[in-house]
Amino acid sequence: MDTATQPPEVRAVWIRQLNDLLRIYGIGGDIILTRGVCNKGDDFIAQAFRAVADYDAFTEGNDPHGEHDFGDLTLDGESVFFKIDYYDRKKEYGSEDPADPEKTCRVMTILLAEEY
Repeated sequence: MDTATQPPEVRAVWIRQLNDLLRIYGIGGDIILTRGVCNKGDDFIAQAFRAVADYDAFTEGNDPHGEHDFGDLTLDGESVFFKIDYYDRKKEYGSEDPADPEKTCRVMTILLAEEY
């Protein structure tokens, strides 16, 4: 099925499901931790992965398209963001169709807010 021809609300559901697979289970893309997150140590990293997976504070303000592609949280007094971006399969350009996993490589970055 050509996902590009589907209505935006259907595409948003597919994108959200694919993003949740990456965010919650680490399936369907790459996960990058910034230097700032890595410098906080293994316990902080483990907490960050768990907090991102458990994140459910999506709102119109941080998730206007309903794709679950961004979140902000606090860990040990540090403001942390996660952001999912969509690239073509070679990771050279943006994906032409983020709803199609055959055409898209998802990359989730977990970063300290101060690194944004």
